[in-house]
Amino acid sequence: MLRWAIIFLVVAIIAAVLGFGGIAGAATEIAKILFFVFIVLFVLALIFGKIRKP
Repeated sequence: MLRWAIIFLVVAIIAAVLGFGGIAGAATEIAKILFFVFIVLFVLALIFGKIRKP
């Protein structure tokens, strides 16, 4: 999932440089959402990993 966030971030940067405002904005928002979802899943995996190990 982090890979997709990075891909959308790169697409947003390229679109912004080329002047495609709508595409850059959409790709930026998708990258932000995916990044935060990744962070939440990572924290949950850390928490549940600590709970399962005795």
